[in-house]
Amino acid sequence: MANNKKNSAETQSAIEEINDTLTGLGAKVQNNQKIIYIATGVVAIIALCILVYIYLFRQPGIQKANDAIGRADIQLALGNDSVALAQYIDVADNRSYDAANRAALQSAILLYEKGDYEQALKYIDKFSAKEAFIGAAAYSLKGDCYVNLDQLDNAIGAFKKAISQSDDNAAYTPFFMQKLARVYNAQGKYADEEKIYEAIMKDYPTYGPTYNIDIEKYLERAKANAAKK
Repeated sequence: MANNKKNSAETQSAIEEINDTLTGLGAKVQNNQKIIYIATGVVAIIALCILVYIYLFRQPGIQKANDAIGRADIQLALGNDSVALAQYIDVADNRSYDAANRAALQSAILLYEKGDYEQALKYIDKFSAKEAFIGAAAYSLKGDCYVNLDQLDNAIGAFKKAISQSDDNAAYTPFFMQKLARVYNAQGKYADEEKIYEAIMKDYPTYGPTYNIDIEKYLERAKANAAKK
């Protein structure tokens, strides 16, 4: 009889333990469902915010920026460089997206042509190239600005970047190399100048004849100057 009572008590205890476990699992499932619902709600809110940003702000912003740079392009095509420059600068300073990026480069070019090299550098630094060749051209323009400001060490750095980004283009890479060689010549670094001309003749042998540039003459001059030092 005692054993029956003991077994009955153990059975009851086991049942209660199972019930407690099931209750706990039920609560966990409910809590997990709440978490899932909350997470889903958060994702939905984020998606909605992205859509609102794209359609209410980004797309109209892109259109306005494109319209603004389009007006500047028209003025440039008409020969109204000063008006175009002012409009490009406005886009570069007050807009965003691709239009502002291109406007920065256009501003730098016009400022350089105007002789305002400091300001040209400012807008080159605003520009971010997506294509290697355009990036190389921008660095070359930066180097030209530094040359005109008599900051020759900075010019060397800019022309080296132009060379490295020009992707071994048969026309432009040796052109940038020649600019670098001229800076070395201005600094009296004739041995460095000599190496540049040697590299042009070795790696880009058709460059000189194609553009009627006597690279060998410049090389011999650099060798003669280096021998005198």
